[in-house]
Amino acid sequence: MAGAELQSPAQVARLVLRCLAEGRRVEIERLGTFRPTADGGFRFQPNRKPSVFLAYAAEDATAVDQLYAALERAGFQPWMDRRKLLPGQNWPRAIEGAIETADFFVACLSQRAISKRGTFQSEIRYALDCARSAPIEDVYFIPLRLDDCRVPAQIQRQLQYVDLFPQPEEGTQKLIRMMRKEARRRRLSSCCS
Repeated sequence: MAGAELQSPAQVARLVLRCLAEGRRVEIERLGTFRPTADGGFRFQPNRKPSVFLAYAAEDATAVDQLYAALERAGFQPWMDRRKLLPGQNWPRAIEGAIETADFFVACLSQRAISKRGTFQSEIRYALDCARSAPIEDVYFIPLRLDDCRVPAQIQRQLQYVDLFPQPEEGTQKLIRMMRKEARRRRLSSCCS
């Protein structure tokens, strides 16, 4: 089935079972990993890493690549279009799906990004719409300034932002601490409700 488009859940299930029978592990992004066991069965390990959608302007890709790596090292599952989109994939729909299912949306603001028209602006608007349907106490949309840019008024009126300058490491750690705390709070509230 390599290279073939999977048409149904039954086809996906058959492919997973075939890979497990061949002794290979199967990782399904955002779901978890199936691993074969010695007795011919399998063990499933769910993915509990919080997902983080990174919205950015193409000109800021180098700085966002560094943020991506730091988030990955910290145990998050970051999502960047240039790392996650597949050839031939319907990229507008894939981006919307990634925004909808992300635990956190980080808007990487810069002087270039806020003045640019295009995909970055539409991702921001879409994420703000998604944030409206999230539980009111959840932190979902996180503005992150890459440089000394102005924060758009609509965002600044409602949300606190994190600065990644002049000390990127300090800003990154602040972001990570905040997201870990929020992920922990969500886990506790879902266990106790």
